[in-house]
Amino acid sequence: MRLNEVVFTDARPVEGYGPGFFRIGGRVLEGAVLTGPSGTGPWGGYEDHASLLALAGHVDVLFVGTGAEIAHIPAGLRQILEQAGMGVEVMNSPAAARTYNVLLSEGRRVALALIPV
Repeated sequence: MRLNEVVFTDARPVEGYGPGFFRIGGRVLEGAVLTGPSGTGPWGGYEDHASLLALAGHVDVLFVGTGAEIAHIPAGLRQILEQAGMGVEVMNSPAAARTYNVLLSEGRRVALALIPV
């Protein structure tokens, strides 16, 4: 087995979650969260286009966690993000967090927007 040390720069892995909160990089954040190469903070939800568009050019894929169940994101939001050059992958929040952590550990240019479970 080959082991590699993972270096996370300003992007931090999701360490845990529960009803209404996420633990990312040692911090507990309540409510919706956005994390990626520029750090971690609150996210205003699907209407908060500006925070997501600020990631354009810095990430290749944005994972959107839709809470406990998978759901569609608004079509207009998907269109805006794709026009900005970002791939958008939608899944429930636990799956989005796991996928983000794996790709982050591989050094990929990814970000994560999460709605709590």
